[in-house]
Amino acid sequence: MARKDGRGGNSSRSKKKSHAGDVISIVVMVIAFCVFVFAGYKLYGYYKEYKKADDEYANLATYTVDETETENLDELESEVEEALLSGASTVGNIQSISGREVKTVEVGEEEVTLPVMVNPIDFASLKEVNSDIVGWLKIRAIDLSYPVVQGEDNDYYLHQSFEQEYLFAGCLFVNYENESDFSDQNTIIYGHNMKNGSMFGSLKKLRDEDVFSKSKYFWIFTEDIIYQYRIFSARVVNSVGQTYQIVFSEEEFEEFLTTAMENSEVDNSTVSVSTEDKVVTLSTCTGDSSTRFVVQGKLVQMYASK
Repeated sequence: MARKDGRGGNSSRSKKKSHAGDVISIVVMVIAFCVFVFAGYKLYGYYKEYKKADDEYANLATYTVDETETENLDELESEVEEALLSGASTVGNIQSISGREVKTVEVGEEEVTLPVMVNPIDFASLKEVNSDIVGWLKIRAIDLSYPVVQGEDNDYYLHQSFEQEYLFAGCLFVNYENESDFSDQNTIIYGHNMKNGSMFGSLKKLRDEDVFSKSKYFWIFTEDIIYQYRIFSARVVNSVGQTYQIVFSEEEFEEFLTTAMENSEVDNSTVSVSTEDKVVTLSTCTGDSSTRFVVQGKLVQMYASK
């Protein structure tokens, strides 16, 4: 009787294994392709959102006048810094900047004499686009320049543009519980930490000493008054707590200011704060839901808008 050759069986099994391997390879390739296509789709979506935001806010920039055509902010910041170092610390102490024209205006319930400054923002036109506008924020050290709105809650402008259309980047907005004239002890302005550096995505750059040294101030322009703030703190904070308190007792406010000064990641050795100060807190997310990054400035000078 002839013997059976076992090599045929092994060959058949090898072919089956090879076929199974080919199927697995194809499946893996299809999955990888699908992942690639999905990632590309998502990236394109992100690109479209960033492009939409860039286009809208670039268009809004046409409502501003280049500062070289209005005021020398470098000069104003230098003069205020010098005045602060010489002992002036509260709004109203610095009135004779550059010997410029002064004007008596109503601030709250008081009449205050302030230096006059040409306003670079066309608020009349911006109000026709969105009547919720309360100001325009400018941080020169990081080339940040955006309108600021205030809604009826803190949700609407998270993903609504200044033109009130859906936009993931949203808009910079003041806490709805704050007064719209920046008169509270602590006014909070929120903005998204966008990956391309837009909105408040570049705030963290102020940690860099070289960046911070370019300008230690931020400005809020409003229709009638222009506010100049000296930055005294930048740091990571808890997402809830005293940082987001608006009204304080004197003791609470002292604690609030002390904590901000002592934990600052930027040099604040040449600036002082007191319970007489008005503070604006710029707040953005960090990627950790339990923390936020904030930059805080105290009001050092107001100007009457011209």
